[in-house]
Amino acid sequence: MAFAPRARFDWKLRTRTLTLGPRTLVMAIINLTPDSFSGDGLVCMGDEMAGHEQAVATALAAVDGGADIVDLGAESTRPNATPLGAVEEQVRLLPVLEAVHAARPDAVMSVDTYHAATARAALAAGAEIVNDVSGLLWDGAMPAVLVESGAGLVLMHTRGRPGDWATQTRLAPTAVLPTVLDGLRERVKFAMAQGLAPGSMVLDPGFGFGKRGAENLLLLQGFADLASLGFPLLAGVSRKGFLAEAIAHLHPGAPPSSRLHATTAANVAAILAGAHIVRVHDVQAAREAAAIADGLLGRGSES
Repeated sequence: MAFAPRARFDWKLRTRTLTLGPRTLVMAIINLTPDSFSGDGLVCMGDEMAGHEQAVATALAAVDGGADIVDLGAESTRPNATPLGAVEEQVRLLPVLEAVHAARPDAVMSVDTYHAATARAALAAGAEIVNDVSGLLWDGAMPAVLVESGAGLVLMHTRGRPGDWATQTRLAPTAVLPTVLDGLRERVKFAMAQGLAPGSMVLDPGFGFGKRGAENLLLLQGFADLASLGFPLLAGVSRKGFLAEAIAHLHPGAPPSSRLHATTAANVAAILAGAHIVRVHDVQAAREAAAIADGLLGRGSES
């Protein structure tokens, strides 16, 4: 069986370098929101202190369970989500980040934010990576923060904002992959013009971010073509709505937490098509899936 080759990269972060390619890295999702699309939000309305304690415990369990990166996010980007200000975002995020960093100083921490002020504060508190779902579109101050800090960047492709997605014009089947490729090329060009080093960037095609239903399956089908951009790739398919649509005839009305098997299948497909990193809710399942996929790629024994 022939699978897509996966190039090796050295991803430059704020204080260290991660080698990408020899094996799939697992990024654990820690949602510090009361309204996560996936139902895993850890900060509850009216009891943020208890939520923070639970979030710290969840993040530490992910690190101890083998996650290579822990990605903390304090603002929901589900369709029609209410935007969160940077100040409130930091109230949710920074105590958790600081506690996890203090307990596991060697853990690689990422912050899922498009707010430059939050990114700056999180990097000062120990984060190594900024995961910007807007692709540097929603806060003009973000590139300067990244350049000054030397942080790693996950640069995502998105179309519009969460409030637009439910009514957004669908892409023609033949337009899905070209739209993402062209969009990522433009975003990379912009980032480099702002002074970001190519070695600091990982690209994410943004499953579910301005892509509706089966458009995401077409994107996954063409994932291998993203390697032509010349950057390492991240796949974030975990519990996404398009998976629920694909299995609706088997499991109608199932909640997001029941999409584990569909997520695992999609993760394996992405890895065999060239993904260097998978961003997931379920760390152990992802590690096992990656071990099999990496073995098929002939990299199962590499570290």
